[in-house]
Amino acid sequence: MANHNEVFIGIDTSKLRNAVAIAEAGRNGKIRYLGEIDTSEAATKKLVASLARKYRKLTFCYEAGPTGYGLHRHIESLGHSCIVAAPSLVPKKAGDRIKTNRRDAEGLARLLRAGELTAVWVPDARHEAMRELVRARDSARQDLTRKRQQVSSMLLRMGLHYPGIRTWSARHRSWLANLKLEHAEHRFVLEELLVAERQAGERIGRLEQAIRDALGNWSLRDIVPALMAMRGIDMISAVTILAEIGDLTRFANPRQLMAYLGLVPSERSTGDAVRRGPITKAGNGRARRVLVEAAWAYRHPARVGFEKQASVAAAPRPAREIAWKAQVRLCKRFRSLTRKGKKSTVAAIAIARELAAFIWAIAHEVEAASAGTS
Repeated sequence: MANHNEVFIGIDTSKLRNAVAIAEAGRNGKIRYLGEIDTSEAATKKLVASLARKYRKLTFCYEAGPTGYGLHRHIESLGHSCIVAAPSLVPKKAGDRIKTNRRDAEGLARLLRAGELTAVWVPDARHEAMRELVRARDSARQDLTRKRQQVSSMLLRMGLHYPGIRTWSARHRSWLANLKLEHAEHRFVLEELLVAERQAGERIGRLEQAIRDALGNWSLRDIVPALMAMRGIDMISAVTILAEIGDLTRFANPRQLMAYLGLVPSERSTGDAVRRGPITKAGNGRARRVLVEAAWAYRHPARVGFEKQASVAAAPRPAREIAWKAQVRLCKRFRSLTRKGKKSTVAAIAIARELAAFIWAIAHEVEAASAGTS
């Protein structure tokens, strides 16, 4: 009867129905498939109540995916533990070529009981809303890039080249408006593309303003100005990093953050042979991209430009000190790596890896200061 004191529930989620399986505690505990239920909160509540009447302790799990974290929050609100497993870290047998909802649910329940699942960090509803806003802005930025590429591609096909240096400046737009095209069809298409490009830019402006307005009620708002003291990081970059990674203080040391971002080298070593390859690119790709973009700013000598002075002055003193220490070290290291013959792209990845460590340090300083004042 002792095995009936605890049960582990694996849920294979989908858009309309969830497959449910349970694994009773103990090495020889039974694994049973309970079937499928609706994804509604009422159906989930009924399932939880039914299991709670039979078992003393319930532990749920499901894989992170497109269904989000609503199921996790609902189960937690009912007073039971639920973890969201990282799909890429779920152990799978190499020879297993059969995949069904039932087998997936039973496998999750078995692995949960064995303690083999790696849980992801689950944001609260407010943080998830901020993440959606940041990702919408990133999608708008990609859309603007595509619109501009369409204009450039059309002009290239027509043999037209902008004689200036900086595209999409006021002078470049004036040049586009005054182009003399032979056919009216070309002028019509160009005007439509320019209208789409302008609308995409306006959309980015609206989303960035929405991000600024939302900062006041965000739990990580105090870390944003501190990160903006770092070279190469503005408001949008700081918010993107925090929205995608979440609570930086959950990482015990900077190396954990580097590994989470996929900025550490991959390795395939055996015996005395040590083989390291490119970075793993695991974890959050958006945050990794922002860090790599910021790393390119360190190829220049260390200094605080005029436009950056206001952001540095607004940051707390510990953050300013860490940011300057990072700038002196990383600018020197970027030049050192390139002088040794490393490609600039490889050097940028190395700088991004160390940049993550300084960001971790700033977040811990801000959290410590907040804890001290509260």
